[in-house]
Amino acid sequence: MFFVDTLELAGLGNRSYLAGGPDTAVAVDPPRDIDRVIALAARRGVRIAYVAETHIHNDYVSGGWELARVTGARYLVPAGASVSFPHTPVADGDVVCVDEAGGLAGASGASGASSASGASGASGAEEARGASRADAAVALRAVATPGHTPHHLSYVLTVGGRATAAFTGGSLLIGTVGRPDLVEPRLTEPLARAQHASAHRLAEELDDAVRVLPTHGFGSFCSATRSEGDATTIGAERTANTALTQDEDTFVAELLAGLDDVPAYYAHMGPANAAGPAPVDLTPPAPADAAEIAARLAAGEWVVDLRGRVAFAAGHVVGSFNFEAEGKLATYLAWLIPWGTPVTLLADSPRRLADAQRELVRVGIDRPAAAATGDAGGWVRAGERLGSFPLATFADLAEARKERDDVVVLDVRRASERAGAHIEGSAHVPLHELHGRHGEVPDGEVWVHCGSGMRAAIGASLLAAAGRAVVVVDDGFDADALARAGLPVHAGHTCGRA
Repeated sequence: MFFVDTLELAGLGNRSYLAGGPDTAVAVDPPRDIDRVIALAARRGVRIAYVAETHIHNDYVSGGWELARVTGARYLVPAGASVSFPHTPVADGDVVCVDEAGGLAGASGASGASSASGASGASGAEEARGASRADAAVALRAVATPGHTPHHLSYVLTVGGRATAAFTGGSLLIGTVGRPDLVEPRLTEPLARAQHASAHRLAEELDDAVRVLPTHGFGSFCSATRSEGDATTIGAERTANTALTQDEDTFVAELLAGLDDVPAYYAHMGPANAAGPAPVDLTPPAPADAAEIAARLAAGEWVVDLRGRVAFAAGHVVGSFNFEAEGKLATYLAWLIPWGTPVTLLADSPRRLADAQRELVRVGIDRPAAAATGDAGGWVRAGERLGSFPLATFADLAEARKERDDVVVLDVRRASERAGAHIEGSAHVPLHELHGRHGEVPDGEVWVHCGSGMRAAIGASLLAAAGRAVVVVDDGFDADALARAGLPVHAGHTCGRA
């Protein structure tokens, strides 16, 4: 009688959900490209009656406001959040009926599915006080879970009055919690303590079998630490989540000590979500020929090649940057680019270009200035040559260091990763700082490495565009393997995300 469907946003490490009964449903923390949510509802044959936000997101632009407008759904937003658009404020204990079909008995709750989109009106709590009928088969109960943000809510999905799942947003994640340092520095420690209390509240109020369905934690930088696994329950988290296994002071101290770098584009996501994001345009960008690509590069704009690093290394437009469409495109491009800089996308196929556009609108890069598809040879003017650089392994690096004295090893991993282990004598500039600090890289041929090769290719393309001779170490970073290859490694104690 009920369903819960998951929409993966793998590039950003997030999930959205569609849940409901035979007739109506709620979309939880929807992505900016709402056509995916609408298509999923159509396949289910349900009407989206509610759109629910667990919090004002810092890592992606929400599709909630637009989805509510298009579908006529009521838009549920935490009552304490400061937003500038009409919505239904939701507070701790509020209950909304998602789908009454089936006539199952349950806990008392509020109706509101028939309300017009965007109506501010009474809160769910006020509706609940006026409701006296038996509850619906499928309902949502709001639970205040501050910590990731001050006004964060989780939503408990009940079926016939029985809790079956909890949409926990950035609160209780798989093995960890959402980071508490994205709102305001002075609030970080109080929010960390609130995360501990919120996790305990969920564990105390919900049975072991209740599924935990977070928005963050699948590679997202909104996760306080690395989150492992694809599925979990309250019972599993009781034994595995540090928020539930550690005392408050220990938990807070370790949480704050382990926080990683914050992507620069996060500064733009919260304000966009509070204002009510505009609809997206996913139509193909204006086509660019070789002359226009050259002109845009000359103007200081970014030309981004979406092909894999092997193809890019073999031949690319000089001055272009390599952000693989199959990598964490949205995260790293939005993190590195000076915000608002026009972007021209180069792809080997229209499908790869369309997929990249979809990824980028989720982080507020709404319209490419232009685009070109096909073969790299068609992206340069007659008589111009493509750029290229070598790919190598760590074993190749070890041999090069033995034979030459001009080899510079550049580690572009984050500081948290480098603290775990690094090649002795290597230079270090984190990838997200490299565009503004490439002048600090020592003279010589720069062998760029990361943890797998993807970020090394981005870094090498930045340096190559600045005129440096580069080699991409397209290899996995493993301290033991590096030592066996003859590269002296300084071992540390921790690691970070890919």
